[in-house]
Amino acid sequence: MGRSAYIGISLTALLAVGACTGGGGEAGSPTIANPTTAATSAPPTSAPTTEATPTPSTTTTAAPDPASMQALIDKDYDGRNLRLGRESGSTSAYRQYYATYQGDGLTISGRINIPRGRGPFPAVVLAHGYVPLEEYTNGATMLRERDYLARQGYVTLHIDYRNHAQSDDDPDNGANLRVGYAIDAINAGLALEQFGSVDPDRIGIVGRSMGGGVVYEAVVAKPGLFKAAVAYAPVSSDAVDNFNMWVRRDNDQGGDAQKIMRRLGTPEQSPETWALMSPRTYFDRVTDPILIHHGTADESCPIEWSEETVAALKQAGKKVTYYVYEGQRHTFTSQWSLSIRRTEAFLDANLGD
Repeated sequence: MGRSAYIGISLTALLAVGACTGGGGEAGSPTIANPTTAATSAPPTSAPTTEATPTPSTTTTAAPDPASMQALIDKDYDGRNLRLGRESGSTSAYRQYYATYQGDGLTISGRINIPRGRGPFPAVVLAHGYVPLEEYTNGATMLRERDYLARQGYVTLHIDYRNHAQSDDDPDNGANLRVGYAIDAINAGLALEQFGSVDPDRIGIVGRSMGGGVVYEAVVAKPGLFKAAVAYAPVSSDAVDNFNMWVRRDNDQGGDAQKIMRRLGTPEQSPETWALMSPRTYFDRVTDPILIHHGTADESCPIEWSEETVAALKQAGKKVTYYVYEGQRHTFTSQWSLSIRRTEAFLDANLGD
C-alpha cells in the first residue's frame, strides 16, 4: 500500500493540520484580532458609562505550500493565446506546427498536430516524461503517440513544460516538486478550449512516466477539464515515492532536495505534510475516467506504484481501467501497438460525439 493513502489519517484530519509552512509544514497559530472598546453616552440624568463593543474576531491562515495539491486546487488558471508558428513535419493526414501558449505569467512552447479536414476535432494534451533540460528540444518526445492520435482525428498538443526548449523559465519549479508542469498542462487544456479547430467539450490528456504524475495532479486540481486521462508507465501518485527515488539523493545544500526538506521536513518527520503534496490524498476530487498502462518489467517506475494508485482510485469510487503488460519495460516496445489501440478506444468512448 502507498504511504499517503494508508497512513491512517483521513483527508479531513489531514486538512485540519492546516496549510503547509516552513519547519515541517505544520499550521501556523491563528491570529485573533483584539476586541476594541467604544464609549456610549448614557441619558443626561445618568452617570457616563462605557461598555466594551468587540469587533468580530478574524483568523489569519497561512497560504498552502506552493508544492501542495491545495495550492494547485486553489490556483486561478489562465491558459490562452494558442499560436501557431513554423510548419514542419506535416503529413497527408495532419499538419504539424511549432506552437506557443500563455499561462501563469509564462509562454510555453510545444508542437501541435491538426488533422486535415473539417473540424472541430477532439484534442489531447500530451505530457512527456523526464528528459534532462540540457538535452531536451521542442517536441522531442512522444512522437509515436502524437502521430498515431492525429491520424485518428485528434488534435495533439505536445507541451514542452516551463524551463524546456523555448518555454520561459521558472527557477522555483524544482524546489516546488515540479508542480509547474501540471499548471502548464492545465493551461494547455484551457488554451485548446479557445482554439478554433478544437471542440472545447472533447479534450483529454495523455502522460508518460513523469507525465503520468502530471496527469494525476491535473485531474485532481482541475476536475472536469479533461474528459479522459491516460497514464503510461507513470510515476507514483504518492509524492514521497517520487522524491525518494529521484530527488532525495542530491546532497547539495543549495539543491532542490535540501530546499524541500528545510521547508517541509523529511517524509519521516512530517508524513501529514507530505501527504498534502500527493494527488493520491485528493483522489475524491477526480470526476473523469482514467486509463493506466504499466509493464511488469518497468525498470524506472515500479509497477507496484500503479497497483497502489489503482487501488486508491477504486477505494475512492473512481472509474479506472488498468492494463498490465507482461515483460514490457518502461518504454513499451513490442506491445506499444496494443496499448495505443486501447488508448484510442478509451479516448473514443469518452471524447466521442
